[in-house]
Amino acid sequence: MDPHDGEPAADELPPPPPLPPNVVPIIAEDAAAASESEPPPPPPPSKPAKPRRHIMARPPNGLGKKGQPIQLLANHYKVSVKPSEEFFNHYYVNLKYEDDTPVDSKGIGRKVLDKLQHTYHSELADKDFAYDGEKSLFTIGALPQINNEFIVVLEDIGSGKTAAGSPGGNNGSPGGGDQKRVRRPYQAKTFKVELNFAATIPMAAIGHAIRGQESEHSLEALRVLDIILRQHSAKQGCLLVRQSFFHNNPSSFVDLGGGVMGCRGFHSSFRGTQSGLSLNIDVSTTMIVKPGPVIDFLLANQKVDHPDKIDWQKAKRALKNLRIKTTPANSEFKIVGLSERNCNEQMFPLRRRNGDTTETVEITVYDYFVKNRGIELRYSGNLPCINAGRPKRPTYFPVELCTLVPLQRYTKALSTMQRTSLVEKSRQKPHERMSTLNDALKRSNYDADPMLKACGIQIAQNFTQIEGRVLPAPKLKAGNGEEFFARNGRWNIARKKLIRTSSVKRWSVVNFSARCDLRGLVQDLKRVATGMGLEYEDPHTVIEESPSLRRAPVARRVEEMFAQIKAKLPGAPLFLLCLLPERKNCEVYGPWKKKCLADFGIVTQCLAPQRVNDQYLSNLLLKINAKLGGLNTLLQIEAARAIPIVGKVPTIILGMDVSHGQPGQSDRPSIAAVVSSREWPLISKYRATVHTQSPKQEMMASLFKPRGTEDDGLIRESLIDFYTSSGKRKPDQVIIFRGWSERKPVYSGHKHRA
Repeated sequence: MDPHDGEPAADELPPPPPLPPNVVPIIAEDAAAASESEPPPPPPPSKPAKPRRHIMARPPNGLGKKGQPIQLLANHYKVSVKPSEEFFNHYYVNLKYEDDTPVDSKGIGRKVLDKLQHTYHSELADKDFAYDGEKSLFTIGALPQINNEFIVVLEDIGSGKTAAGSPGGNNGSPGGGDQKRVRRPYQAKTFKVELNFAATIPMAAIGHAIRGQESEHSLEALRVLDIILRQHSAKQGCLLVRQSFFHNNPSSFVDLGGGVMGCRGFHSSFRGTQSGLSLNIDVSTTMIVKPGPVIDFLLANQKVDHPDKIDWQKAKRALKNLRIKTTPANSEFKIVGLSERNCNEQMFPLRRRNGDTTETVEITVYDYFVKNRGIELRYSGNLPCINAGRPKRPTYFPVELCTLVPLQRYTKALSTMQRTSLVEKSRQKPHERMSTLNDALKRSNYDADPMLKACGIQIAQNFTQIEGRVLPAPKLKAGNGEEFFARNGRWNIARKKLIRTSSVKRWSVVNFSARCDLRGLVQDLKRVATGMGLEYEDPHTVIEESPSLRRAPVARRVEEMFAQIKAKLPGAPLFLLCLLPERKNCEVYGPWKKKCLADFGIVTQCLAPQRVNDQYLSNLLLKINAKLGGLNTLLQIEAARAIPIVGKVPTIILGMDVSHGQPGQSDRPSIAAVVSSREWPLISKYRATVHTQSPKQEMMASLFKPRGTEDDGLIRESLIDFYTSSGKRKPDQVIIFRGWSERKPVYSGHKHRA
């Protein structure tokens, strides 16, 4: 009831049906944190305990039988395990420097643990480790010592670390610089390592996974096996990106332009399946910096043809934290910045012996390398130096003596051209993909890993063969009751009426410098639309972009076009047909779509009129009709309400997913989207809702948003839309499809009041 007038609200939902006498309601917790001052009331003592929830079991004879049987190969390799009564022992790894400060440098942990295992192998009873590179270490059986504290010394041979004693650390001279340092022994760094016992995991849990008996221990055991895979690939020199591994193999690199390369590798992890444990391997691609001379990377990255044209502020941001090798010493360092002055002007104090005394002289980096080291510098004199030291203790190298090492991830945002190139060049045909994966398994040589051997793991060398079924193509229904079949996964709507047509009114055409016969295009579009049953008015106007704006910044081109729309149209249009000059990678597309849809709510359809025929226009009109609320085709069984379960009982179908910013856009909010079916018994009509949430958050935070007695979440919006569009019926069944990935949970875990 509306509290203001005492009458039922127009859109008020009906009360829920009464509960049967033998059903106990479950009080769901609020999605927000419950108030401490208002604890939930205890359940009545006379009522039975909450019923236990179980996964719905497949009914007897519940396997599908329709369709033509077919033998398929899956990218899973069957895994067998010898029975074992042993346990994985989990240890927490605490790494500290000699002064007890925690180690926060990435990548150093594996070096320290490898050296620990080599140094203390007898004290550790020659046990092998499975180390995740951070805080967790696993062994088979317990370590012999109760107090596992160790001192590990790493030789710091030109690694670019900036501790005292590293190259350039004493006086700012270039690495390998003065005569005194050349005669010094290798520098070293001391670490303290503590291994604290955390838990045990029975290895028998792996057998449970093989038998399909998933449990908490089996999931933990599979995690240990995945850590072994990561460690194995790390020792092979791979770049690790979670469970994806990338070898330094030039045949796996594809040039994306801008000094960036796509690197093809593979994802590898153990999975419990219905038929037991398997090793799942699939292709994976990441972006890396193109290895080679630093100057070549900068020229490509900034799209210039001469070092004098490089923007060194941009270069400083692009190079920071990348690793280089320097000549002639072939030492590896990490870039921390650039020198403030050019190479032939940047001074540093050089200490050198003069008889029995040591004197300090000021010298430029250029003179030091040319005169003291006898190294010819062809173009570095007028360019900044690479700084591979610390801000207060720099280590300078001329740019032309620095080379980027391989397998360094490129984490900045890709351009539209680079993204398109990556997709096209990563595409593989099935037999090519199969060959790639088999080669990856052979190259990995998992059978030689001592930890996997100790676990009794044996991996098959061939794809798993499974049985599939090719289902018959569904019958579709068009307008005027016409029915037809899809063939080879596609269908032709030409010369067919649409199920429900929209009216294209109050619309205009905008042209971003595309070359075509606009008048002829509009007439052909109207002719094809009439044949499909659409009502098409003539456009109010055609707005051409000024030729002087063709090379202007994208934002200005979009703003100028909207200024023309406001000046030439009597009001906001309902639809805009937008002509773009390029079919792919048009820079106008994204900003134009955002302006129209997000800022003004105007429906748009973009096209690049290069090869326009009736088939092309038919496909275009299918999109336009759907965007304007029409319905193109239906499944024949959908129209006849013959879909099992869904067609007989009111059912809402929801699809959910979260998309994140691409690499280099970690500060951009993630987008949570929900689509939901409407107009039951149809399953071809959906509404879409999107919300923003915290960056990189995979949990969907906007499904339920309680606000007092109300809820502003996406689920409630979907349920209300289903109710109002389905003859005021509430759904009796809910089917949810959740977009899934390696680290993606099934749902947000939020609870709500029914």
